[in-house]
Amino acid sequence: MIRVLIVDDEALVRAGLRMILEVPDDIDVVAEAANGAEAVTAVARYRPHVVLMDVQMPGMDGVSALREIHRSPSPPKVLMLTTFDRDEYVYSALRSRAVGFLLKDTAPRDLIAAVRTAADGSAVLSPTVTKRVIEAFADRQPPDARAAQERLAALTAREQDVVRAVARGLANADIARELGMSETTVKAHVSRSLAKLGLNNRVQIALLVRDAG
Repeated sequence: MIRVLIVDDEALVRAGLRMILEVPDDIDVVAEAANGAEAVTAVARYRPHVVLMDVQMPGMDGVSALREIHRSPSPPKVLMLTTFDRDEYVYSALRSRAVGFLLKDTAPRDLIAAVRTAADGSAVLSPTVTKRVIEAFADRQPPDARAAQERLAALTAREQDVVRAVARGLANADIARELGMSETTVKAHVSRSLAKLGLNNRVQIALLVRDAG
């Protein structure tokens, strides 16, 4: 069972998220918090596996709370959720070790998939955010397409299909539906691909695929 803490300063938003996340049998919303300070306290008390947290809140904001949470022993995975997709929020959250960044217009099934992916220890970004991250890195450093293509050539054809889907920001459930395989198989392909490529997370996969053209 995936234990989830919902953090948002709007009660209606928290209620909506709870309603979505309590549909699947493998997710349990163990607590809610209205700001970052309450989130830090709730993490210590309820020991969630995943925290779904808004970025902008009064008092202690989501990024500040994220930093505090990561000072605790065995911190949970934190997914940042916001109505904004401005770059400074994305990079601040990722630099502070968020495992994902989702927009509040994310579809319910994608939200559920993101929580599962985060609980598995994998990074997840909405397609919009993934595109922004890739574009930002493309502006900063010209890609070595040949070197990237050679690295990807070490993957099997099926692993390449999976990493291309990861680069589009798709969650494991969506990849499974698109490629006609189980989520377990997708997860195995992602893990093997990360190991073969010497990468740590899905964002790095997306950047490598972008470099390869």
